[in-house]
Amino acid sequence: MLNLVRPGRNVLSHLGRRLYSSQSAVSFDRTELDSDKIDFKKYLNFNHEIVYNYTKEEIDVENVPTHKTNMCGAINEAMRHAMEKDEKAVVFGEDVAFGGVFRCTIDLMEKFGKDRCFNTPLCEQGIAGFAIGMAAMGYKPIAEFQFADYIYPAFDQIVNEAAKYRYRSGNLFNVGGLTMRAPCSAVGHGGHYHSQSPEAFFAHVPGIKVVVARNPVQAKGLLLSCIEDDNPVLFLEPKKLYRLSASTVPDDAYYLPLSKAEIIKKGTHVTVIGWASQMYVLEEAVKMAEEVGIDCELIDLRTILPWDVETVINSVSKTGRCVIAHEAPHTNGFGAELAATIQEKCFLNLEAPVIRVCGLDTPFPLVHEKYYVPDNLKCFEMIKKVVNY
Repeated sequence: MLNLVRPGRNVLSHLGRRLYSSQSAVSFDRTELDSDKIDFKKYLNFNHEIVYNYTKEEIDVENVPTHKTNMCGAINEAMRHAMEKDEKAVVFGEDVAFGGVFRCTIDLMEKFGKDRCFNTPLCEQGIAGFAIGMAAMGYKPIAEFQFADYIYPAFDQIVNEAAKYRYRSGNLFNVGGLTMRAPCSAVGHGGHYHSQSPEAFFAHVPGIKVVVARNPVQAKGLLLSCIEDDNPVLFLEPKKLYRLSASTVPDDAYYLPLSKAEIIKKGTHVTVIGWASQMYVLEEAVKMAEEVGIDCELIDLRTILPWDVETVINSVSKTGRCVIAHEAPHTNGFGAELAATIQEKCFLNLEAPVIRVCGLDTPFPLVHEKYYVPDNLKCFEMIKKVVNY
């Protein structure tokens, strides 16, 4: 006979789980959360020293020749290194021969010739199909979609051809040399055709990888790893960051690991996760939280597919709380996948529900774009909310 009586909550068991979950949550003093202590004006001209820096464990810039460049220049360098290393590396897309609309491919045609850096018709489906064919023949095509917002006509080619090519032939053939670059995310005035973040669409596709960089050091190292990877890769480039600032980058080629998140700042009270240009917003929010006594652990996911489950789970198991931020709409954004996995694997460690701070469930509004994407204040309020739960 079924017992339909709702069981009562076991207080002692609940207490044990909470004591086990995280020491920081037990000792945290909520009475210190006084936002009036924060001087919000200083965040109008904030110096993003953390997220624009590099991880010393991954990159040695002290014992190798270096130079300063912005993210656009770093991407150009990565393609140049790849084309110098392998004569089968080819760059093409709309307007790339003269340097592209963002100038990321400047001088590549002059250096490597019209056969290795050339323009294509304005046809994203054709760009993807041509790239898949070249990769199948052993080339390393680096295909550029001028804006990620226009990648959808190529959806069938990417999802049903590139991602499944290896599986359709029993691994006899593959398109592992294929890299697709796409400028993404908001710039403040792009509107609904120049501001989208489409990572969640492609995160649902087994057979491809989805990578996004936040600074010049990452852009160069991750793009080079994408080009050398044995799987087709979609490399998303937050165009707002192209010329945001310059940082120290090694002169020679180097490779950053894919599917490995980066812990930018260690903390004990809240795990804060983001990617792309949201990392700059989150750094400001984390600094605000520090002023009221909240110690956040800040993680840049870097690879969306396949994402670094281990790093995220270890962090949330330690802190017991999590805030996720991304520019894409809230409903079915990639933050939902993170939240579901965290709830599944960290349930007994959680002190509060996972909170997402996302774009709105509407098309990008041209005039009100700055209110659409999560800003530092929205993220800061959610950090306080998850601590006060």
